[in-house]
Amino acid sequence: MSRNSRDRVQRAVHFGRPDRVPISHAVLPAAQLKHGPALAEILEEFRDDFGWDYAADLPLEKFPPQYAPGLNQDDFGTVWRVETAGVCGIPVGFPIPDLDRYGGYRWPADFPAGPPSGRQYGGHMVGRDDRWYARGGWFTYFEQLQQLVGMEAFLVELAAERPPLLRLMDDLLAFNLRWIDRWLALDYDGLHFGDDWGGQTSLLIRPTQWRRLFKPRYAEMFGRVKAAGRDVWFHSDGFINDIAGDLAEIGVDVLNFQVAVTGHDWAARHVRGRMAVRTDIDRQSVLPFGSPAQVRDEVARTFASCGTADGGLIACGEIGPDVPLANAQAMYEAFRDFGRL
Repeated sequence: MSRNSRDRVQRAVHFGRPDRVPISHAVLPAAQLKHGPALAEILEEFRDDFGWDYAADLPLEKFPPQYAPGLNQDDFGTVWRVETAGVCGIPVGFPIPDLDRYGGYRWPADFPAGPPSGRQYGGHMVGRDDRWYARGGWFTYFEQLQQLVGMEAFLVELAAERPPLLRLMDDLLAFNLRWIDRWLALDYDGLHFGDDWGGQTSLLIRPTQWRRLFKPRYAEMFGRVKAAGRDVWFHSDGFINDIAGDLAEIGVDVLNFQVAVTGHDWAARHVRGRMAVRTDIDRQSVLPFGSPAQVRDEVARTFASCGTADGGLIACGEIGPDVPLANAQAMYEAFRDFGRL
């Protein structure tokens, strides 16, 4: 029987029979701006198990560059254009437009000396204590490469596998490992990685190339986390069916993926029981456009395809500005009703 939220999450991640499925909130800043206190009431009723509190009054100046309206530069020198406040923008300016002149690029000099401000997805983290499972970091690799070079240029370089690109990949790996070490010096239970590898119907590159170039680099990053006794969380949107087994093999403890894209039956055969799943309730159609009854059915279907009697589920569904409050309410009620183990 779980003693508190931290214990509940640890048991869920490691298939240790938690008392119920833990809840993780994910609220886009644009939904916060749209719904404000009305959404706060729902989230207060269904508190999450990670010490996350909703910040209904988060000012725009606190938004990261990817979410603040206008043109904004991040710490790596990438310029983001955000047309709608609170909706992730697109990178339009790149600090390494020519890989043959890559030697002039300077990596960010400073790493966070402590936890970030904690405000993400419209909320903030409660102070760290033993009641909550603390998940830190947000490390990207594939996406960061795109944001340094530009996606089209990066994919062209990836097709050729020229030495300048391989050098950049190794340098970014070294940068991430230094950053991971800084996070591992802090009191976190797990670290979070994220790269969107899938399109709607296939992986964005050939699986053989992914295994040759990316898998060993991820393995080095994940291995650093596992050696410190922490959990590895990995997020990836799209059709990632071809590499899910590889992610389990190199140490992913919790996988956050779009079950509605990979297929529920596929998830039941290839992921359930092998990795814990932080659910991603269908946000392409059901959450924004379905009825509350359809949302409830989707939660039940997702839980059935991804969870086991011993655990392996973290209940999560992203609330964007297009999700009606009635559907958010229905999702959390379904988390409660179907999450009793």
